[in-house]
Amino acid sequence: MANQVQDLTPDEVSKGVAEGRYLLVDVREPNEVAVEAYPHGVVVPLSTFDPKAIPDPQGKQVVFACRSGKRSVTASLAAQEAGLPYDKHLAGGMLGWKAAGLPSKVGG
Repeated sequence: MANQVQDLTPDEVSKGVAEGRYLLVDVREPNEVAVEAYPHGVVVPLSTFDPKAIPDPQGKQVVFACRSGKRSVTASLAAQEAGLPYDKHLAGGMLGWKAAGLPSKVGG
């Protein structure tokens, strides 16, 4: 079966992070994160993406996020290629996150 990436809504991701079920991995570049970041996100830039750089999720499910939802799919597929079971991403990325009225923070 081909690798697949599951879309999660901003509300699902926000709730999952708050409940300790999800580890949010932001694959945007440091300059983007410096302008606006996800609260509780871990930054692993796609330009230098190495699935081994993702911290141990300690039982949480990894959810990738970016600006619009394209790079997060790429990161999820790359992690799956490396044998990791990380098949979730934030559909709509930061744009969708903000459109849903969820908080972001400045300065990474």
